[in-house]
Amino acid sequence: MADFSISNLLDTKIAVVRDVVCSGECRHRSDEECTHRTHLVFPYRGLFVRHVGREDVVAESNQLLCFNPYEGYQVSHPVAGGDACLDLQLDEAVLHELVPAELLQRGTNALAMQRRRIDPRAQALVALLRHSLHRGVAETLEAETLVLTLVRRAFGERTSHGVRGSAGRRKLVDRAKLVIASDLAQRWTLAEIADEVGVSPVYLTQVFSQVEGMPLYRYQLRLRLGRALDLLGACDDLTQLGLELGFSSHSHFSAAFRQAYGRSPAEFQRSLRLR
Repeated sequence: MADFSISNLLDTKIAVVRDVVCSGECRHRSDEECTHRTHLVFPYRGLFVRHVGREDVVAESNQLLCFNPYEGYQVSHPVAGGDACLDLQLDEAVLHELVPAELLQRGTNALAMQRRRIDPRAQALVALLRHSLHRGVAETLEAETLVLTLVRRAFGERTSHGVRGSAGRRKLVDRAKLVIASDLAQRWTLAEIADEVGVSPVYLTQVFSQVEGMPLYRYQLRLRLGRALDLLGACDDLTQLGLELGFSSHSHFSAAFRQAYGRSPAEFQRSLRLR
């Protein structure tokens, strides 16, 4: 079985969209590699760690990862299960028009950050774009418009969040992320997570909110809902899906989903089938 499976979903003058699935069989760091274009990578399933120089970035469904041209990196999978990502490549002029100048490295087409946290509506756009292209129900004009809307939102001042805090604090937060991602259905206590990463519960909550711009419990909820977005395209039992993701009931799952994405899981499913 190949480590990677790549599906080309869209290829136009404006954007290339690919669905990249990795089995994650190799748990240690990969050999160093690089890209020749800027890639905007939206993980939507599972988790991996990207190593760039001395910086490590946990890639999961709350994040956008920026892969810059000719910047060496390695990848590892500390949590079993592999990962899947929606990979976007934009025309250079379009990228410069969409991304605020202060987020680009001066005089280049490279991004000035490794990652950026996206909001729930951007997560929903990733799912809508991927499901629609896989099903063949989105015409090219609609798909291109969804791509531009997604990228604009992913870099918006009010709709995304840049990483903050020292390198040490970011590493602490990443360790907590790995604990949560190891079992999305687990009803972790704050003390259990803090014990796993070796700090006090109070310190962990303070550092996590500073770095991620959201409380730890909301981060966990967003991971569960992001997984739901991935699975809704082929789910026949919403109650069972909610329970498997750690929600106490269908009503709990439906209410949380609606609050995050503006529609219930059933309504999101219907939007995919009736487009």
